[in-house]
Amino acid sequence: MSSEEKSFSKTSINWYPGHMAKTKKQIIQDLKLVDIVIELLDARIPISSQNPNIAEITKNKKKIIVLNKCDLADDRQNKLWIEYFNKKGIPAVLTDSNSGRGIDECIRKIEKIMQVDLEAQAEKGRTGRKIRAMILGIPNVGKSSFINRIAKKSTAGVGNKPGVTKQKQWIRINEKIELLDTPGVLWPKFESEEVALNLCFTGTIKEEILDKLEIAYHLTKFLLENYRKNLCERYKLDEKYIEETLAQNQPENNNIYEIMLGIGKKRGCIMSGGRVDEEKTARTILDEFKNGKLGKITIECPKG
Repeated sequence: MSSEEKSFSKTSINWYPGHMAKTKKQIIQDLKLVDIVIELLDARIPISSQNPNIAEITKNKKKIIVLNKCDLADDRQNKLWIEYFNKKGIPAVLTDSNSGRGIDECIRKIEKIMQVDLEAQAEKGRTGRKIRAMILGIPNVGKSSFINRIAKKSTAGVGNKPGVTKQKQWIRINEKIELLDTPGVLWPKFESEEVALNLCFTGTIKEEILDKLEIAYHLTKFLLENYRKNLCERYKLDEKYIEETLAQNQPENNNIYEIMLGIGKKRGCIMSGGRVDEEKTARTILDEFKNGKLGKITIECPKG
């Protein structure tokens, strides 16, 4: 990969089509109907997967953070992220929607957060009122899987409520909670190269928007710096070979590119003539990260 390769910073990414603006307006309206917001984040990239608009539009609502896909993230970092959100006064739960891990804890936390309000209503004679929750999350955080898991795959509506249009889908969670699903997500235009990369690593941004080879290059660089053992074990690379390659007297990107080609050789990504298929190599590295085959990896660590 040459130093002249196009950089992400020169790429303008507009992730805010018109229908998302309409969705944002709808969510603001629907917030009036709910007691609590469930914000779903990717445990590997909790900051990059957190829609910056959500904090503003939900500031007057009770909230719970759900760090989904925790099974793909570093266990040590998972604990630190829970502490990070707790320090900010926001209850947080680790979940894996595929296995169901953390779903019951999420329900318990919602009930605990709403307990004081429900007791106050009971004192006024308003008993039996259900907790109404709304779920929000950007693409690819596992929203559908989470809903199916928390609702035990029962997505039947709980009936029309006064002032609620028929299009609104209320999903019964248990005898105390019902969930309002949101139609899609909102996401503003962003300029940050780091956020763009993180969303590419996890598959949130469609790969054709940015160069796959450069995405894989940046991921390989991150793994060499932070999870070298994982990389060596997965691709049967010798750590001495890694150290010697990185120590070569040439630009760093050339050294890392050379290691990528080494991975390609190990995985049989060879074209006719014996050349390494760099596109196939890039796709292999990205797919195996997304599918957890490189081990439990967290891209973003909490700060402060």
